[in-house]
Amino acid sequence: MNLWFNRNINIIKPLHFIFLIFVAVHSPACAQDQSAELSTADRQQQVENGLLTPYFIEGSEPERYTIGERMEYYNVPGMSIAVINNGEVEWCGAYGLVETGGETTVTDSTLFQAASISKPVAAIAALILVEDGVLELDDDVNDYLTTWKIPDNRNTINNHVSVRKLLNHTSGLTVHGFPGYSKDEVLPTVSEILNGRFPANTGSVYTDVEPGEMWRYSGGGYTVLQQLIDDVTGESFSHFVQQDVLDELDMQSSTFEQPLSELNAARTASGHLDGGSVVEGKWHIYPELAAAGLWTTPSDLARLAITIQEIINGTSSGLLSVEMTRTMLTPGENGWGLGFRIGGSKRDPFFSHGGANHGYRAQFIAYANSGKGVIIMTNSDNGGELINEVLRAVADVYDWPDFQPQKLIIE
Repeated sequence: MNLWFNRNINIIKPLHFIFLIFVAVHSPACAQDQSAELSTADRQQQVENGLLTPYFIEGSEPERYTIGERMEYYNVPGMSIAVINNGEVEWCGAYGLVETGGETTVTDSTLFQAASISKPVAAIAALILVEDGVLELDDDVNDYLTTWKIPDNRNTINNHVSVRKLLNHTSGLTVHGFPGYSKDEVLPTVSEILNGRFPANTGSVYTDVEPGEMWRYSGGGYTVLQQLIDDVTGESFSHFVQQDVLDELDMQSSTFEQPLSELNAARTASGHLDGGSVVEGKWHIYPELAAAGLWTTPSDLARLAITIQEIINGTSSGLLSVEMTRTMLTPGENGWGLGFRIGGSKRDPFFSHGGANHGYRAQFIAYANSGKGVIIMTNSDNGGELINEVLRAVADVYDWPDFQPQKLIIE
């Protein structure tokens, strides 16, 4: 049988953790209905003891693992989870250490890098400006950009880059993602990043295919969006998004500070490489804020998810209109809406985004109509598979229509 199914954890090479501490957090951000506390506790325990691998053999029960076993297996020091059920944060869990070899445990207020989950937050900020009449979804963004403009070339003769194309990754712009900068490096300006000019560590952002011709993920496009928001608001991107998105949603543990203030730096989980060592300087700095710069917590991101669910279902107003929110969640090329990837069924689609910065992995998934969802954040490059196993456990316990393990039929 494939070793993937091997349950004997003793054969795995011992890790360099001294210990792991597991904490179920019940803060105001994760408040529960006391009348349902027992059933909620049972569901939380079932998730924590029921992590699932992608496949199981027909006629057998899927192998289930504890969070502790799989954190050790994947060499992930710390993880934080928020589970949404019936349109509320039903429970939060915080597990392990902010840094391997240390003693400080992760809590639900520990900050993690959201990485590319920054993009839908930036998209919402742009859509607010569209609803305010400051931007138009389908106008040429060069009509709004003042500090820097997308270079004209043969690909822009017949078509232009619009806000819509920036948000759904059909802009034709280059640069997939960003590696970040160590704390002792000089940080580039946004213009230097877009021009690919030192001290930027990525190439220039330009159209190498005609806008609208194809879907291709572009962190470069979201960096153009960052410059666009700077230019049209006359404010810094971080200030505008903090005031008009994060504060509006009471996301008190979220910030686009890059680099972090001392106060916020004291609350963070250090990033870890796949071999288990701590990222030099504890984490990288990302001046590409719209693409990768958000520091946050699962419970804060859950507030964002729940607000979108409430708008769609007519129980909340503000932030965005129902019409704009539906536009944001309408799947286009490759299943992408405006900021989020859209999946699931027409009856109950989910909106999602993953995140992968140097030393961090995260996942955000929420159902538009049924009030379900989960946000999982880890402080390790190895966090991806662990996140998937937690996701399958949540899907199993809460009877989601998606993300269940697949049955293998052996002939």
